[in-house]
Amino acid sequence: MLQHLRLAPRLHHLHPHRLSSSLSFTTKYLLILPNSSSASTHRSFHNSSSRGISALCTAAVEQAKAHSTEEGSFFADDGVTWKSLDISDRIAKALADTGINRPSLVQAACIPHILRGKDVIVAAETGSGKTHGYLVPLINKLGAVSAPSEDDLSGDTLEKHETVLVLCPNVMLCDQVVGMANSLLDQSGKPLLKVAAVCGQKGWPIFKPDVLVSTPGALINYLFEYDRQKRRREQFLRRVKFVVFDEADMLLCGSFQNQVIRLIHMLRFDEKLLSRMSNSTKEPVTDEINDHELDEKLDVGVSEADDSYEEEIENEELLECSKTEQENSNGTGARRDWRRVREIYKRSKQYVFVAATLPQSGRKTAGGVLTRMFPEATWVSGAHLHRHNPRLEQRWIEVTTDTQVDTLLDAVRYSYSIDDSTRTMVFTNTVESANSVADILERVGIRCMLYHSDSSMEERAVNLCTFRDSGGVLVCTDAAARGLDIPNVCHVIQAEFATSAVDFLHRVGRTARAGQAGVVTSLYTRSNRDLVNAVRQAEETNKPVEEAFSRKRSFRNKLKKRGRVGLDVTQRVLA
Repeated sequence: MLQHLRLAPRLHHLHPHRLSSSLSFTTKYLLILPNSSSASTHRSFHNSSSRGISALCTAAVEQAKAHSTEEGSFFADDGVTWKSLDISDRIAKALADTGINRPSLVQAACIPHILRGKDVIVAAETGSGKTHGYLVPLINKLGAVSAPSEDDLSGDTLEKHETVLVLCPNVMLCDQVVGMANSLLDQSGKPLLKVAAVCGQKGWPIFKPDVLVSTPGALINYLFEYDRQKRRREQFLRRVKFVVFDEADMLLCGSFQNQVIRLIHMLRFDEKLLSRMSNSTKEPVTDEINDHELDEKLDVGVSEADDSYEEEIENEELLECSKTEQENSNGTGARRDWRRVREIYKRSKQYVFVAATLPQSGRKTAGGVLTRMFPEATWVSGAHLHRHNPRLEQRWIEVTTDTQVDTLLDAVRYSYSIDDSTRTMVFTNTVESANSVADILERVGIRCMLYHSDSSMEERAVNLCTFRDSGGVLVCTDAAARGLDIPNVCHVIQAEFATSAVDFLHRVGRTARAGQAGVVTSLYTRSNRDLVNAVRQAEETNKPVEEAFSRKRSFRNKLKKRGRVGLDVTQRVLA
């Protein structure tokens, strides 16, 4: 949508001092202000200058600050402390040293369940403290004991050493989790635990970490491609006692699902083996199945993998691998003897799933998959999951091709002129649009940084670090919408409206985090109007925004079912 603007004539857009006088469009600015009933009240404004937008943004921030304590408390009650949650004094002090003196509501809700060893599903809004919500209790459970040194790699030590495995969908989130874990220091200034990442250019660590953070693909590659003799695989699976799936809705859907289902199978195989070792008197009933059948079960497509696993849950069956392995006659492969075991086993691993969006409207959604795969898991839901954040003020501006650039520049210039350290994120739907917006901003003298999939990993890391430290404007795609914890982002601008309700929730979740206030300015066109109306209606009626989309159908098809045909709105299938 914005690509054509990249080569726009150098007219008044190139002169910042003339910008305010050039706005002649008649757009209505809508500001959602919270009230005592937590429903949003809409006020319409008719402005023709940048002074109007500035006044709206200022009013939004002030209103958010005034109402944040009334309508959306971030922290738990004063009587809830780290100590009352059974967190050790050592970890509590490490948290206090990083500025985290009190647990959040979500942390206070999920930590007790994780400490009790239950499988837990944490579904809470962005910026609610979910990462520390699982790191703190799991570090506490490990006892803050350092991993064995590089020289202490005896079999007995490795067998007893317990590991936390954290799976994330991309390298940047892996690095962020590692950074948050490493920020918890003891009195000597060293991290409480040894943490390592296996992703991107980071290979398998030479030491045995307490916490290993990885992407599913990287972990499977290192366990299979670089460890064909299974020495590392068997030791690693045995040591893993706690498994966290961060951004679980992404990991359980789309391209990640096959890999994640396979890893869950492998981890549960090990649980089965341990159970049999501890109860050798109980003989299981087995049926032999060949290697080809198992490969089909582990490597099936998204729907088939889900159906296969559902069938196993219903029959209380798991697959188990025997330790025998014979080389094929041609020496190019291995023949494995696999068995299906019908036996209720003793659990030896704990699973934690974390997400900011977890739709449960269908059996193929992430929430539906988890309900079937882990029926006994404890669910912890945030108060504003899939709902309007009362600390967040939203402005909705309908634009046309003629007014889009002026409106975008006006919104960016306002937030950028408040303070050099102000952080503003501008979202587009494609890499081409992000490049176009960056060019437009540079033309008028607004420095900005880019963050999208076409940028190198090094460039993204540098730009993200600069944005965190110095503020400014970050022009990005949805690659920056999930999981990235950037403090004090005061303004999120949608230069192009999100293509789905899930993407919308993650974008707006970059601001108003950790109890702070924030402003979102959403530019939309006529083609987005119906999706915008659906999202706004969900917010007005205090209903989950997820009702505005369907995972399996485009938004166009969903509206057709309501008798509204001919809408030019599309929605991509969730990844």
